[in-house]
Amino acid sequence: MSIGGRVIPFSELGRSDVSVVGGKNASLGELIRHLSPAEVNVPDGFATTADAYREFLRADAVGDRIAGHLARLAAGDALSDVGAAIRAGILATPLPAALQEEITQAYARLAHEAGRTDPDVAVRSSATAEDLPEASFAGQQETFLNVRGPEALLDACHRCYASLFTDRAIDYRERMGFDQLSVALSVGVQLMVRSDLGGAGVMFTLDTETGFPEAVVINAAWGLGESVVSGQVDPDEYVVFKPLLKDPALNPVIRVATGGKHAKVVYAEGGLTRTVDTAPAERTARVLDDGEARRLAEWALAVGRHYGTPMDLEWAKDGRTGEMFVVQARPETVRSRRTSAVLRRYRLTGTGECLATGVAVGEAVGAGPVCALASPVGLDRFPTGSVLVTSVTDPDWEPLMKRAAAIVTDHGGRTSHAAIVSRELGVPAVVGTGNATAVLADGHPVTVSCAEGSEGHIYTGLVGYEEEDVGLTGLPPTRTRVMLNLADPAAAFRWWQLPADGVGLARMEFMVAHQVKVHPMALLRPDRLSAKERRAVDELTGGYADRTEYFVDRLARGVATIAASRWPAPVILRTSDFKTNEYAKLVGGRPFEPAEANPMIGWRGASRYYSEGYRDGFALECRAIRRVREEFGLTNVVVMIPFCRTLAEADRVLEVMGQEGLRRREHGLQVYVMAEIPSNILLARDFAERFDGFSIGSNDLTQLTLGVDRDSAELAGVFDETDRAVTRSIETLISAAHAAGRPVGLCGQRPSDDPDFAAFLVRAGIDSISVAPDSFVPVKRHVAEAEQA
Repeated sequence: MSIGGRVIPFSELGRSDVSVVGGKNASLGELIRHLSPAEVNVPDGFATTADAYREFLRADAVGDRIAGHLARLAAGDALSDVGAAIRAGILATPLPAALQEEITQAYARLAHEAGRTDPDVAVRSSATAEDLPEASFAGQQETFLNVRGPEALLDACHRCYASLFTDRAIDYRERMGFDQLSVALSVGVQLMVRSDLGGAGVMFTLDTETGFPEAVVINAAWGLGESVVSGQVDPDEYVVFKPLLKDPALNPVIRVATGGKHAKVVYAEGGLTRTVDTAPAERTARVLDDGEARRLAEWALAVGRHYGTPMDLEWAKDGRTGEMFVVQARPETVRSRRTSAVLRRYRLTGTGECLATGVAVGEAVGAGPVCALASPVGLDRFPTGSVLVTSVTDPDWEPLMKRAAAIVTDHGGRTSHAAIVSRELGVPAVVGTGNATAVLADGHPVTVSCAEGSEGHIYTGLVGYEEEDVGLTGLPPTRTRVMLNLADPAAAFRWWQLPADGVGLARMEFMVAHQVKVHPMALLRPDRLSAKERRAVDELTGGYADRTEYFVDRLARGVATIAASRWPAPVILRTSDFKTNEYAKLVGGRPFEPAEANPMIGWRGASRYYSEGYRDGFALECRAIRRVREEFGLTNVVVMIPFCRTLAEADRVLEVMGQEGLRRREHGLQVYVMAEIPSNILLARDFAERFDGFSIGSNDLTQLTLGVDRDSAELAGVFDETDRAVTRSIETLISAAHAAGRPVGLCGQRPSDDPDFAAFLVRAGIDSISVAPDSFVPVKRHVAEAEQA
């Protein structure tokens, strides 16, 4: 029960009490009352009421003095002067004696129930308009951690009252249209989780970058969670696929990206906190294992189901006990409010030198002169439309951020302060560049592009771009399946809104090049590497006791992410199709690759998989595929073998796959073959006996049918996928495959560029056409028109 009306235990609060204790504390009460039975751990505590704050304002005419100071803003006085005067006046006025007594009694009771003397508590501010879907006040008021003892607690509560009038909070309320004195403040007091000895972070019940609703995204770092929220560190990121949570035998953690985590926030003497460097082992180690990530995701979903809306949660792991807790929950306020019926596309129409890269936040493009700052400045010193470049942001930067054309930071991940605020403001941002402040010159015009996938780019000069709103609800249905070509797992969720029929081509070699980076044979035969190459491999595989597990784990999670993005529609995964010169560019690759005069028709595709020089490397690919299908449970993955020259080669590859546990039609496994060599066309019926489907690689088929090097500039005019020899081969294959009951698709650029070619494929009876995501909408329309004709 409440002690006297000014203080209420969390266990007596619920989300209907926002006007009493603010959104943050009301939510904590809701969690403890309703989610604890579902075994969601939430630290206990209590809250002061909004009425207690109003009682303080009436004491000694504090409210009248605040109103007088705020009136100076309209007269043109500086925000910094007005804010400082208000805060000084609040701190100079003692808290009412009755409120002090009730806080002290509540703290004593909390200590008794926790079985501790003077327990450490977190003291958090919760505004009565805070954490509502209509306006997120997150981060506007202060939080004080590791507060111990009644005197320190009362001081922290007093400072929370003053923090309602920080410069950034005053500015934010002005922008959002809130009356400054109508917003009251409640103080939440919560038992501390010793995450300074463990880890902490944030999680969302959807993908905040894309709105993909079937993922829980968790960010994690060592120490207190402030380092993640503020963007001080590049955190770990874990993506949990919701449908897989239903089966306890499956692993739903489909993506793990280990961040740099160069620093952590820990306790200091006197109840303060400080930032320290992490140890080298901490930087490469994961903060969470898969089981812990799964448990957090289950809690997040339980909270989301209870609230009936996507949620933004903070969590912490106690380093002493290993226990995990949810320490905050609020409705997600940005991505969940966007419509899925319209796809806004941005496209660069010009080019420029790339100066820096990082994590793309959003999908937009912004341009303007660089304004490089080490700390926030007055608005008059930040020209509207500039590109804000800094090391890291916190709430003090927000008045500047809302005036920026784009935001670029050295540090931070997708859930850093800069990322969250840029999404809310609709400003493109590239975070975690590592070097932007060093390479972007102040005053120099740049273009910040988040329209090229998961990696953001900063180009020199004002590069041209265009934007377009594309409606998705009116797209016509088609008999011919229109699918996507995907390669980058980090960008796969961006296209979930497209009503595609699956993925017609997922390129494994792209994932090997970008997610793995190491030649698989270098992991198996390190004795053949130079000392320099071994050091490079050691650096990449840090955190993995088994180097081959590094390859399998990273590749499997990359494939799983793409498979999850279209679940349960089919995802056709082409096994690695590097040429020898491309394999040699991987870390440690050169000792294992011969120098070929014509790699395009050399040791590539199927010929590698059974050969002595790569057989064991292909086994790692097979292990990754088995993990995706069996451990993750993403059985929508179809395996496709590229550049299979002969029937004997097909038999040998299928035999090797079987030895590695991938047997065609076992557990529903389908195996396709690329149709890109004339032998595949001439012997289509025989290949159909060995494979479950065909996918036409039109580039290689044209190259080998016409005898034209597809990379030759001199012969570009001869290279023509619509040449009758090529189109007749396509017609022949479709006819033979259909006679054998096998489907045929085509994965190439030509249908995107040439509506007539798409129409030809429809007339020929093609079963599916797979295109780049940005071409999906026009190709879908072209196919529908061809089918109607």
